[in-house]
Amino acid sequence: MKVEQLAELLDARIVCPADREIACGYACDLLSWVMAHGKQDMAWVTVQAHLNVIAVAVLADMSCVVAAEGVKFPPDAIAKAQSEDLALLECDKSAYEICSIMARAGIQ
Repeated sequence: MKVEQLAELLDARIVCPADREIACGYACDLLSWVMAHGKQDMAWVTVQAHLNVIAVAVLADMSCVVAAEGVKFPPDAIAKAQSEDLALLECDKSAYEICSIMARAGIQ
């Protein structure tokens, strides 16, 4: 599934586009844990939205970061994500709802 398709499923806002394929999903808010378990082409669901989130996602070559619960990415995080070809989505749904939708759509 492409990032744009996920955004449509979640009714999420694409604040930083990237034409990336999503291979799997993950939900976690502890950056050190995500650094150890993040995977390439992953869609990461979190309530954090700052520069360190972008750095962790880029380190693992993730497809996108989905900010849950209406959390907004600041301009510096958006600019860094653009320079790294990392998609950012903002969604008003809870992380649980987002993961449920992703699982029903076949994202493991």
